Amino acid sequence: MRVEVVLAWPERCLRRELVLPEGSTVADAVAAAALDAAGESVAMAVHGVLARPQQVLHDGDRVELLRPLLADPKENRRRRARGGD
Repeated sequence: MRVEVVLAWPERCLRRELVLPEGSTVADAVAAAALDAAGESVAMAVHGVLARPQQVLHDGDRVELLRPLLADPKENRRRRARGGD
């Protein structure tokens, strides 16, 4: 089966397309992708939905390595509400 592993920053993106055996998991895909910056990720998602490492993948899935948030979304909303854009 074919899967894609992606790690993105605002200015660049690392992406690997892989062919893995049926029954492969998110953890298998991340290990096979061997992205240099994979240690920067704090969570994983499949097509934008949070995923556990043991989740089994399907043909065509996209595994996204999620980075830590740079700003707290709640605090950003509070700041915008106060007019402090």
